[in-house]
Amino acid sequence: MTQSPTASITAVQEDIVRLRLDDAATGRLVKNEVVYIRPAREPEQRLKAEILRVEGNQADAQVFESTGGVGLGDPVEQTGRLLSVRLGPGLLGRVYDGLQNPLEALAIGHGIFLPRGVEAPGLDPDAKWSFTAMRRSGDRVRGGDTIGTVPEGPITHKIMVPFDLDESLEITWIRDGTVTVNEPVARLKAASGAERELTLAQDWPVREPLPRRIVSAGYSSRLYPDAPMITTQRIIDVFFPIAQGGAACIPGPFGAGKTVLLNLIARHSDVDIVILVACGERAGEVVETISEFPRLKDPRTGGSLMDRTVIVCNTSSMPVASREASIYTGIAIGEYYRQMGLRALVIADSTSRWAQAMRETSGRLEEIPGEEAFPAYLDSSVKSVYERAGVVKTNDGTVGALTIIGSVSPAGGNFEEPVTQSTLAAVKCFLGLSYDRAYRRFYPAIDPLISWSRYRDQLAAWSAQNLAPDWNEKVAALTGLLARGDEVARMEQVTGEEGISLEDFVAAEAARFLDMVFLQQDAFDAVDSSSPIERQHALFDQVHSIVTRRYAFADKEAARQHFTKLTGLFKNLNYAASGSGEAQKLAAEIDTLDKAAA
Repeated sequence: MTQSPTASITAVQEDIVRLRLDDAATGRLVKNEVVYIRPAREPEQRLKAEILRVEGNQADAQVFESTGGVGLGDPVEQTGRLLSVRLGPGLLGRVYDGLQNPLEALAIGHGIFLPRGVEAPGLDPDAKWSFTAMRRSGDRVRGGDTIGTVPEGPITHKIMVPFDLDESLEITWIRDGTVTVNEPVARLKAASGAERELTLAQDWPVREPLPRRIVSAGYSSRLYPDAPMITTQRIIDVFFPIAQGGAACIPGPFGAGKTVLLNLIARHSDVDIVILVACGERAGEVVETISEFPRLKDPRTGGSLMDRTVIVCNTSSMPVASREASIYTGIAIGEYYRQMGLRALVIADSTSRWAQAMRETSGRLEEIPGEEAFPAYLDSSVKSVYERAGVVKTNDGTVGALTIIGSVSPAGGNFEEPVTQSTLAAVKCFLGLSYDRAYRRFYPAIDPLISWSRYRDQLAAWSAQNLAPDWNEKVAALTGLLARGDEVARMEQVTGEEGISLEDFVAAEAARFLDMVFLQQDAFDAVDSSSPIERQHALFDQVHSIVTRRYAFADKEAARQHFTKLTGLFKNLNYAASGSGEAQKLAAEIDTLDKAAA
């Protein structure tokens, strides 16, 4: 809805503008408020902007479009609302930009090359949804309570009382039926007598954690993450687990297989909803993701993976300001589905581009820079993103989780740069990708010697109950073997094979065997690309038994031949379907070879 101008432009610097209230006595500027600029040269356009800093009757705002043609004195409309996301049925399967404009709808209405100032509603206003009420007139409800449901693809979408309501309200009217997201389905009455209509949709400020108010009021509560998010990637689930509701980062240089790994995690992890945030990546990669996901078969439902996916994309060619907002948009959507009692996963690729967008904006605001010209508040901004992950017990007693995985793209693979270091201080799982491993085709190229997960101890009770009582001790032993194998390999490079003992040589061969048959996984094989936790457990027990026993090889050549044959058999076993004749045959050959070396 068009508002009357209440302010005007006093300065323009690229995508940052300064505005001043026309009447300071009656007007008010609020940080993060959405405003619209009306360029005098093109009065039919409305350029969306967000206020970043308020100084008395003046404010600086970032514009989510090109500011070409914006001049001094141009009028500005205030909306009185914060930068928000529209939440309700119809989010799944959509591709949005960083401001929740559906890109397909924009392309249909305006063509591939979008003019400035165009917007589209985040939820289709014409789509019909079958609403089933779960409450009756006279019931009392609070913020976050479920009043009804709507079927949406593979999930049951809960329609909840707006999360900003702090008091108990009475339902005076509610109905079933087929409605659009903007039609009223219920009416609430406050103690003061004021009434409020509810629709299937509600708005929420993207920069404010969604459950903050209802958790503070005690309607919902945060829980301690105590179960893993199974990714079906062996090196992650066994050595560096991620908790359901946890936070992890995947830094790595160009060419280390980061995109493939993230897609595998998105496809096979045991979550209900996936939100992909393509933040500042190259347009070619984003287009590949958008075109690939609808064709991928969802291993959970058998349908299209896109049916339970939301994509928020702002490529490197899109405005910097909306790139910075895109991560918050994705997280707010993830928090919404978590509040339904679902397990949501947000994958942000890449947080480095997001931080660079903050750096550009900070520079234009002439703020005091920190290390490498990033803003001094980089640490707090990164932590504010990952802190929104977590497990929540919702109003109706169901438990939902939001897991956040952010990829980092440090220049030259330098993990000492500010964004990586700030991220490491905010997450509890670090999956460092190595260019050297990628060069040797060791995929996923997660370096087991630099990666770590604090969730391994946190999930010890779950592992002891569901895997083995001494699971963590076994994993620690094999982690130590990998470190010892690396030390021996480095020594061998200096002294040659003759300069190391037979015992050290066997340890190095065992570590190499462990690396090749367990840590490596073929992303493009129908069987090996996804390894269920039961299959991981069985393989781990076999490998652990082999690499921790004592051998009496006659010489180094005998040890080399034994582990080489074992590696080949296990590699083939990883490609064989569980229970198949091929798997049984390979298992028998492994058992025979293993007994011969005992």
